Formats: sequence, C-alpha cells, structure tokens
Amino acid sequence: MKKNKEKEACTPVLVDPARFNPDCTLPYGLEAGHICKAMGEFISFIGFINKQLYTKKMPRLESFLMPANFSSIVGEFMNSSIPKYCSSLVKNQYHNGHPDLIPTGKFPKNSVQHSKDGVEVKGSRHSSGWQGHNPESVWLMVFHFDSNTSNDVKDQIGPKSFEFKGVYAAKLVVSDWTFSGRSDTSRRTITASVNRSGVDKMKENWVYESTGQ
Repeated sequence: MKKNKEKEACTPVLVDPARFNPDCTLPYGLEAGHICKAMGEFISFIGFINKQLYTKKMPRLESFLMPANFSSIVGEFMNSSIPKYCSSLVKNQYHNGHPDLIPTGKFPKNSVQHSKDGVEVKGSRHSSGWQGHNPESVWLMVFHFDSNTSNDVKDQIGPKSFEFKGVYAAKLVVSDWTFSGRSDTSRRTITASVNRSGVDKMKENWVYESTGQ
C-alpha cells in the first residue's frame, strides 16, 4: 500500500524524556521536567491542529505560515505553557516586554517593559546564529525544531513531521552577541545575533537533544 506522506506528517515526533540533560543549569527554579511537559503540550497541540486541517484537505500549519511566524508560535506557546509547571516563572504581561518569562510576583501585575531578570525564549529552525533585537545580558533559551515551511513546495521538499531537535539555555553577556545594525536606507529590522561564544555556552548547557542530533 502506498504511504500517504502528508497524512503521516500530521503526526509530530514525540519528545523523549530520556533525552533531557539531568546536569543542565537552569535559573529561577526552572527544571528540565517542566520544559519536557511544556514541549509535550506543544506536540499535542500541533498534532491535533494538523490532523484537523488534514480532514478538511487543508495544509498543515507550518506549511502555509511564514517561517518566522511559525517560529514565533513555538516560542509563544512555550511562554504560556512553562509557567503552568514552573510556578516561580510567569509570562511577562507587558506587550512586547523583555524578557518573555519573569520571576513570579517580582513586578506589579507581572508586567515589565524591560528587565535583566527572567528568561528570553525563542523558537528556531536553526541550530545556531539565533537572533534578538539588542546585544544584552540575559538568560536565553532556544527551542530548536525541524518542520516543513511555506518555502518547501518551490524547493521540492516533501512532507515531514514536526520535531524538537534540541533545547539550549545559558546566561549570555553583551560580548556573546554580534550587533547587525542596518544602513540608513535599509528597512530590515535591527538585529543582534548570538555569536560563537554564546552558541558554545548554550550548547554546553544543552537541555534536550533528540536522537537526530
């Protein structure tokens, strides 16, 4: 029987609890087990959504959203899910506030425009070169994943299941970033990228790595 690859791709790869690093260092009472549960929730979410879309003959979520938008969904889901399991962290209630997760009860209404206290969270299809808006001292946690994108049709890349490839976290300092800036005529968003020293810190303190790493 011929396999229906699109239907198979609606089922994401499960998170393996055995692939978490028991020796990783995490701040503010956060534990690898909390992260494992949050990742499991996202796997349930994306699997449910994509299977429902398939029944309506619609493309999977990651297949039609702009790549950056889907990465944002991964990060925002983690921001909402992690505090359900780690009571010492809460999602920053300030619109576009920094960082994404802050210590529970430290700020009025759990809302702050900018602080060095907390954890910035990002979802990324890339294994390095992660970006932010400013070089700064902050705990950064990246959820590295693999999935289809809206560009795959033209690139002739077939259906594949969503999979978390790794989670990396470390307290970065300004020197761990490279500021990209922009010219006076450019409309590109100003960014800073985690450089080799920052990537090395995060990879050394890996939280999760799949068997495909």
